[in-house]
Amino acid sequence: MKIRKGDQVNIIAGKDRGKSGKVIRVIPEASRIVVEGLNLVKRHVRPRRSGEKGQRLETPASLNVSNAMLVCPKCGKATRVAYAVTEQGKNRVCKQCKGEI
Repeated sequence: MKIRKGDQVNIIAGKDRGKSGKVIRVIPEASRIVVEGLNLVKRHVRPRRSGEKGQRLETPASLNVSNAMLVCPKCGKATRVAYAVTEQGKNRVCKQCKGEI
């Protein structure tokens, strides 16, 4: 996958289109990512002790990796990712500014 944990991404499709956030989890088997503070869903939690109230927690849900674009840390634009082979191995490269990600 071209997006990794800790990357800054811009959402290009869905209810959070135009927003950006940090990737907190990557699920490569399903081609999905979880972005901090985006794609929030409500989860109902039962009271655990007597006298305690139940809650509705908002947690970030996963979204398909095709609905997010990587934001280049050098030029700050949403970009596609290329790979360049160097002595260190394969490195991710920004398609717009040709800078290493």
